[in-house]
Amino acid sequence: MTLGSKIAWDDTVLPFQLDASDMRGRVARLDGVLDGILKQHDYPPVVEALVAEMALLTALIGQTISLRWKLSLQVQSKGAVRMIATDYYAPQKEGEIGRIRAYASFDRDRITDSNPFDQVGEGYFAIMIDQGHGTKPYQGITPLSGGSLRACAEAYFAQSEQLPTMFKMSFGKSSEPGVDEHWRAGGIMLQSMPKASPFAAQSEGSGEVLQASDLVSGDQEENWNRATLLLDTVEALELIGPSVSPADLLIRLFHEEQPRVFDVQAVRFGCTCSEERVRQSLSIYSAKDIGTMTNEDGRVTADCQFCSAHYDLDPASVGFEAENPYGE
Repeated sequence: MTLGSKIAWDDTVLPFQLDASDMRGRVARLDGVLDGILKQHDYPPVVEALVAEMALLTALIGQTISLRWKLSLQVQSKGAVRMIATDYYAPQKEGEIGRIRAYASFDRDRITDSNPFDQVGEGYFAIMIDQGHGTKPYQGITPLSGGSLRACAEAYFAQSEQLPTMFKMSFGKSSEPGVDEHWRAGGIMLQSMPKASPFAAQSEGSGEVLQASDLVSGDQEENWNRATLLLDTVEALELIGPSVSPADLLIRLFHEEQPRVFDVQAVRFGCTCSEERVRQSLSIYSAKDIGTMTNEDGRVTADCQFCSAHYDLDPASVGFEAENPYGE
């Protein structure tokens, strides 16, 4: 594959379907998205790895639903990495791109040299869907377990959505001649075709952490086992390297399963923060309340956790008693 082709596939998600086995999936490759996310922060390498894995999961999952606004993934933990949060904003119009943002909160003094998932402790993995104004947000959670965020996502789909799901992922720092070292990620999501939405029929469940294999039987079990055995043959460099395009990879893995590809979706790093949103969030406070929020310079400041944007506002211009709205 030429360099131009490689660049064309970076920061994209390719939907596909396996007609012979009634499966669907996504192939994603992230490059500039991760650079946009990670360069905003001074994360230790193990935290960068967790954020990269979470961003890749978000790109893959965000493309599996009919999303009108936002999908969010979140990890809450008692470990050194207390929180990882990601958002996927769906394209609003034909031809637009999806946007992803992410950040992590952690205790630097507690970070160790062990593998990334060891940095999170007891806690939960959550998926939230917000379809926008006038709708009720959906949320599902599963315990942090299985040794990776990927395994947590698989358990979530098995337990909360009754959907057999498998992820194969690769991510790390790329070193190429003439190119600065940077993070790249690639992955495949394979899933039995859903029977309801947003993912599948919701159920209360027993609290037991299920696996995909617990949900299939008969012909479905045979199809699932065959497709996942094929997926297990994928190599890390096929997922993130420059030699195999996503479409060629699907043919290599699943040519007997009759793979069918759909329109590729571009994704980019993008944050929705703005001065207007900061002002809106402060509009519920009185002038007295605003006074308690000022710093030693007599200003009201706010920092976006996702993109590190800094907002510096005149206290008189914010709140419902603002004397000088928007600093005019």
